[in-house]
Amino acid sequence: MDLVVRAIVLYVFIVVVMRVIGRRELGSMSPIDLVLLIVLGDAIQQGLTQDDYSVTGAFIVVGTLATLQMLSSYLGFRSKRARHVLEGDPLVVVDNGKLIERNMRRERLTPDVVAEEMRAQQIESFDEVKWGIIERNGSISFIKKSDS
Repeated sequence: MDLVVRAIVLYVFIVVVMRVIGRRELGSMSPIDLVLLIVLGDAIQQGLTQDDYSVTGAFIVVGTLATLQMLSSYLGFRSKRARHVLEGDPLVVVDNGKLIERNMRRERLTPDVVAEEMRAQQIESFDEVKWGIIERNGSISFIKKSDS
């Protein structure tokens, strides 16, 4: 039972740390995906390299984490509030060609990073952008102004 409690505490702790780090740093993985990879890798490593009942412990930890993942996925599907806590929300960083400084600071983005993302999507100028939105996975989507 001690292993289950420790797995739950570490899972919650790592999710919080990943949310604080920010989505741009995580790339295309969601924070929960990254948490699972780190903790599962460590649990399996412990089961492979340690003596005593480590294989059993690894099974318990992996099973607990898989259960937590399924539970958080279910909660995110059923509850908008849980989805917000677990995944965050998309955030507008460019509105009608103007950078929203408060949101840029919140996501620790510089104008250079946004401009780089724009160039990658063949957008030359902020004047062309109606909205720039940082998505849950850390990518930035741009909606161009219409030419009418």
